[in-house]
Amino acid sequence: MSVVGALIHRAYAWIRKAGTITPASPAGYRFRRLGQGASIAFPPGAIFGEQWIEIGDHTLIGERVSISCGMVPGPDLGPDPIVRIGSGCSIGRGTHIVGHQSIDIGDDVFTGPYVYITDQNHVYDDPEIPIGRQWPRNNPVSIGSGSWLGTGAIILPGSRIGRQCVVAGGAVVRGEFPDHSVIAGVPARVVRTYSPQDGWRAPGVAALERPA
Repeated sequence: MSVVGALIHRAYAWIRKAGTITPASPAGYRFRRLGQGASIAFPPGAIFGEQWIEIGDHTLIGERVSISCGMVPGPDLGPDPIVRIGSGCSIGRGTHIVGHQSIDIGDDVFTGPYVYITDQNHVYDDPEIPIGRQWPRNNPVSIGSGSWLGTGAIILPGSRIGRQCVVAGGAVVRGEFPDHSVIAGVPARVVRTYSPQDGWRAPGVAALERPA
């Protein structure tokens, strides 16, 4: 590597370190809560509405992750937090978390890159008005602690994912899913569940008989 190349790499490493958002950095103070040991990698994505965003201790937010509250910066969204990300989470690069009413992500939730999570969607109630001009509708989202969301998963408004769930890459999720589910497909459905007696198995498949 040339001297110039080495200097460029060293300079970029310094920029990345200096640009990381932590509780001690000026940008960190804008959040409702940015927990001890939490960090948002440089370069960040679109981040606004920080006063309605809570991020727990030791949570790592990857590069180019967008976290927003509301449609645009500036409006008063009320006294309560809107986006809550628990402690010990890892949010993969390029992920978008777009909150308007309530997105609650539990502790120790990991995502792959480019996951999309939102609690708002356009409606098409009036067939004569362009869909993009109809007022969107909100529906809270919750993701249980210990869950894993694969690359490119889409979590739609109204989704309630239980604890210790796996969401397959590329799944489009809407609805309620119990603890210890494997969720896959478009639209997503439960493809495996867990019980202490039978372990992991597909829904509707009888458990193997155990020898006496």
